[in-house]
Amino acid sequence: MVTRTNDVIAIGNAIVDIIRRCDDSTLQYLGGHKGHMSLVKDSGSIAQVYTHLDPAIEVAGGCASNVAVGIASLGGQAEFIGKIADDKFGRIFQHDIRSVGVMFSTAPTVVRGKETSHCLVMVTPDGQRTMYTFLGCSTELENALIDPEAIKNSKIVFLEGYLFDKPEAKTAFWRALSVAKAGGRMVALSLSDSFCVKRHRSEFLKLIRSGIDILFANESEIVTLYETRSFESAVRNAGRDVKLAALTRGDKGSVIVSDCHPVLIHAEKVLRVVDATGAGDLYAAGVLYGLTHNIDLNAAARLGSFAAAEIIGSVGARPEVRLEGLARMRGLIA
Repeated sequence: MVTRTNDVIAIGNAIVDIIRRCDDSTLQYLGGHKGHMSLVKDSGSIAQVYTHLDPAIEVAGGCASNVAVGIASLGGQAEFIGKIADDKFGRIFQHDIRSVGVMFSTAPTVVRGKETSHCLVMVTPDGQRTMYTFLGCSTELENALIDPEAIKNSKIVFLEGYLFDKPEAKTAFWRALSVAKAGGRMVALSLSDSFCVKRHRSEFLKLIRSGIDILFANESEIVTLYETRSFESAVRNAGRDVKLAALTRGDKGSVIVSDCHPVLIHAEKVLRVVDATGAGDLYAAGVLYGLTHNIDLNAAARLGSFAAAEIIGSVGARPEVRLEGLARMRGLIA
């Protein structure tokens, strides 16, 4: 049997995104906190909201999954590790992520009462996303699901910060980091959410300083991590802690920090903001694709900006057109 070599293996929450259009008045009626994510205790809470919204798009989602899909869309090899249940949403996730070329071989959990995680994403006309998330079994990722051979056969291991909310997932992260380092592989971490950073700041810093090579964060997340109001101060701290930090700032572009040297990367122009869902994930996908295909760092960051801009112009975190062809036309990849 031929062993598959991956550019990136992504480890994170296996979530089905249920993406629906929503006007501001309906969102206000539903009590959603615009632009933020709220956790719900049971799947029935999400089902009740369905009745007030238009028909949905259902796709494999979650930060790490989106990164893997983005890399595959650019023409790279990606694998995903995440926990699903043997239910409707588990089957949707499994079929959808495989259909776009991402390798996913994690067996479903067959335990009574366990459900696959899913997230209702309500997109308002200004492109803002408001999310209700039922975490289900995805956060229960345990050591047994970490495949050492798959990690050793991947150039970069990508870890999704959202998983830090459960002890068993934290343990799995440390195991993945240990296996990657033993095999000489690079490890990337996305901070995922500023509230997540607040909850686990000290543990994130410990993980980062124990061997994270590449750190992805937006401005809010990175200043929260280093408890500063100054983005410039956070940049200096990140430069000391990791080999490479890729820090996004929305329409201000992004800052790439390597060897403590920050470089500004301008944002790609977006003619019309449709949906911001997955912009940071696709940015990470572009950067990681570049790093694994011998593209220089600044060009890799520009590829990330391109991928993020493309996703902002469509609904959801799934590229409507394969990014590889578009990037080639733009001269971003050979």
